[in-house]
Amino acid sequence: MCGIAGWIDWERDLTREVSVLEAMTETLACRGPDESGHWVTRHAALGQRRLIVIDPVGGVQPMVRERGGDRFVLAYNGELYNAAELRCELEALGHRFTTRSDTEVVLAAYMAWGERAPERLNGIFAFAVWDERAQRLFLARDRFGIKPLFYQVRGGTLLFASELKALLAHPEVEPVVDAEGLLEIFALGPARTPGHGIFRGIRELLPGHYLVCDRQGLRQVHYWRLESRPHTDDPATTVATVRDLLADAVRRQLVSDVPLGTLLSGGLDSSAVTALAARALAEAGREAPLRTFSVDYEGNDRFFQPNDFQPEADAPYVDLMVRTLGTRHRVVRLSTAALVEALARAVTARDLPGMADIDASLLLFCEAIRRDVTVALSGECADEVFCGYPWFFRDDALRADTFPWSLKLDARLAVLHPALRERLRPGEYLADRYRQALAEVPRLEGEEPAAARRREIAYLTLTRWMPVLLDRNDRMSMAVGLEVRVPFCDHRLVEYVWNVPWALKTMGGREKGLLRHALAGVLPDAVLWRKKSPYPKTFNPAYLAAVGQWVRSILADPHSPLRPLIDEGAVRELVEAEGEFDLPWFGQLMRRPQMLAYLAQVDLWLRKYRVRVEV
Repeated sequence: MCGIAGWIDWERDLTREVSVLEAMTETLACRGPDESGHWVTRHAALGQRRLIVIDPVGGVQPMVRERGGDRFVLAYNGELYNAAELRCELEALGHRFTTRSDTEVVLAAYMAWGERAPERLNGIFAFAVWDERAQRLFLARDRFGIKPLFYQVRGGTLLFASELKALLAHPEVEPVVDAEGLLEIFALGPARTPGHGIFRGIRELLPGHYLVCDRQGLRQVHYWRLESRPHTDDPATTVATVRDLLADAVRRQLVSDVPLGTLLSGGLDSSAVTALAARALAEAGREAPLRTFSVDYEGNDRFFQPNDFQPEADAPYVDLMVRTLGTRHRVVRLSTAALVEALARAVTARDLPGMADIDASLLLFCEAIRRDVTVALSGECADEVFCGYPWFFRDDALRADTFPWSLKLDARLAVLHPALRERLRPGEYLADRYRQALAEVPRLEGEEPAAARRREIAYLTLTRWMPVLLDRNDRMSMAVGLEVRVPFCDHRLVEYVWNVPWALKTMGGREKGLLRHALAGVLPDAVLWRKKSPYPKTFNPAYLAAVGQWVRSILADPHSPLRPLIDEGAVRELVEAEGEFDLPWFGQLMRRPQMLAYLAQVDLWLRKYRVRVEV
């Protein structure tokens, strides 16, 4: 896994700007701690930082290949899971490979199939190919945006990079946030509108899209999208197909030349990935036990508070899976002090305010995992694919005329300065983004209203909620040089399950019933039928006290960049209030402590990135 950066400029000689490219690329060193590379010609400059996972010698980048006098240069961030099949197909077309790396397969695929190449790739990727003879840049991103890719266009200049920090390292890119950027932060945040880069002028290449840049301008193409069609398989065939697709996705994602493990919470999703991984490794003749990792918090044994969203502790189920599979397990326990300290590091990792301690804890967890392995498989995104979230079952969420993970709009907007609320009209902005998302839903003709509504919620979840978690997954893991893979995002599995009717998805009357039946015989019954429990968070009151004190210090600071943006009275009331919100204000876990931490992160972000607010 890697970080990439680049610069296309039709008006200046980039061979004189190597130091700028190097500065951009070096901001991504955490994503690629093993190697650094640059390739520069008059109008194109590509940089890359590499995390070595496959073929240490052969995967050096940027990779250059020639064919019939044409020169192609690739900078690639990702992992290809069908590299072996594509290699055979490309060899049959006459391509001769000189390495074992999937990097060369991606470049050969582009040389063979051009703009159709991304359709052939099964993997997670964001890459750039420069065609020297045609003077054309090709950028592509995987179907779900698992790997990030931001860009900015200024006149005859295109800049691109894996992370915002690399673009901001360019001297001509300014950290300006306008009215729309503020609305993204306060009305949608930590979610983002797809394609929105928050900073003025910065965009993100949309998932499932590619972009072509040449002297004629820019052209962006949607190469993949979900399609709705009748599901014709019977229940038994559906269960078997899901089992086979998931098992194949896990098997493919075990390819690695470096140590590998899995994240194991004891829930259905991570246990499924772990069990299937252990089975695949055993079948491949690997004798060493699979490495597994779980996270917990100091004090949660005393302070854990079961609720509708987090009904029980994970530890007993982790222990059961470890005993069943014989894995080599490590529990990572996080202290409150470390969690609060990591809130600042999480902002730097994401380049934006994020999911507060939900981000920070994953950052610390990944940091601990990285001491033992370089690659880890996660059960992330199963709830998005199999419709497991509470909002698929709550009448208030199904009826809500907004995103179902953001029902506490009053709590969100109360912290915004009244003058800004009047000027920006955040409620209208949120409603517009919601209607925009609904307009994209691929409808199924003749579908009855209740099923059609759940299709809408499923689409919103896959395209507006899942990217928040994928961003979190990528930034927190890559901030410490850990590659985390997500088998549930295999596009073949997602395409298949998308069209499975609700009655089959909830077979047996359970959330994710289809997945549970597909895993029968794979998991112990206690785990198989366990009620959904999300990623764990801290319940220690010391955390609330710490973030509350942080916000008090912000309110007392006359130089705070946050204070002009907020209603100080409302925020003070929030600090001094008792108890939690009746519902999370974002997702399943973000309540009052996370609201305070989010505001603290916004303040920190405004300071550290020297953000200029222009509304």
